[in-house]
Amino acid sequence: MKTADTALFQWVPIRTLAPRHRERAALHLLALEPHDRYLRFGFAATDEQVRRYVDGLDFDRDELFGIFNRNLVLIAMAHLAYSPDAKSAEQRATAEFGVSVLKQARGRGYGARLFDRAMLHGRNRGCTRLFIHALSENAAMLKIAANAGATVERDGSESAAWLKLPPDDLVSRVDELVGQHAAELDFRFKVHARRMGELMGLVRDVGDHIGEKARIASE
Repeated sequence: MKTADTALFQWVPIRTLAPRHRERAALHLLALEPHDRYLRFGFAATDEQVRRYVDGLDFDRDELFGIFNRNLVLIAMAHLAYSPDAKSAEQRATAEFGVSVLKQARGRGYGARLFDRAMLHGRNRGCTRLFIHALSENAAMLKIAANAGATVERDGSESAAWLKLPPDDLVSRVDELVGQHAAELDFRFKVHARRMGELMGLVRDVGDHIGEKARIASE
C-alpha cells in the first residue's frame, strides 16, 4: 500500500509551459475552488481577474511549470516570477514562487515537487533567493517552504518566506535537463495514447453503425 510519504519519492513529469499553454493555464486556475483560488492569489479573484493574470504572464522573463494527467488536463501549476522592475543585483537574483493544485490531485506531493523544480531552475538561472508571499492560513504552502529550509516570517494574516539557493553546478544542470526531456517524452506519450483512444472509439462507432444497418437489412 502506497503512503503519502512514499509517493513523494516517485518521479513526477513536470513540464515547462510555453505561450501556447496560456489557455490551459487559464482553465486550470479557473477550475480552482473558491477557497483555493483565494489562497493562490491572496484575495477572492474573479474570473476576469484570473484571465487578466494569465494574459499578463511573461513566458520570456518568468518560468511556468505544469503537471498534466493522462487526459492532458493541467492539474498542478507553478509560477516562478522575476521582478520586471528590479533595480538592484539582489532584486534581479530574487524570484517569487506561486503554486496551485486542483482538488482531485491533492495529497500526492505535487506542490512540493513543483517547488523543488522551481528551486532547481532558479539555481541554474543564477537566482540566489526564492521568495514566497502567502496568506498565513495557507498552511500547505508555508509547510512546503519550511520543509525546504526557508525562513518564514508571519505578520498577521500574511506571511513571507525566504530561501537562499546554492549556486548551480554540473549536477543541477544535468538534473534539470534530464527531467525536462523525460517530461516532454511523457507528454508526447499521453498525447499519442489519447489519439489512439479516440481512434479506437471511432472504429467502434463505425463498427456499431455497420452492424446496426446489417441487422435492419436482415429483418
